[in-house]
Amino acid sequence: MAVVTVRSLSDETHRALKLRAAQHGRSTEAEIRHILDQTVRPQQRVKIGSALAEFGRKSGGVQLNIKRDASSIKPALFE
Repeated sequence: MAVVTVRSLSDETHRALKLRAAQHGRSTEAEIRHILDQTVRPQQRVKIGSALAEFGRKSGGVQLNIKRDASSIKPALFE
């Protein structure tokens, strides 16, 4: 797991972090992790696969007229 050091954090910011952590029942370090996780990995982020699937459903889907070749597969010869 990665370790990050933040230098020159103002005393006011540090106090605010400690207060916020206490309000949420967490350590200051846990509060900082929570803030970073929520900021850089928000739950509302768009997931491209889900967005494309939803787009397909809203537009009525796509129907492909592809028929699979049912003949048996012949092995490749490397001679």
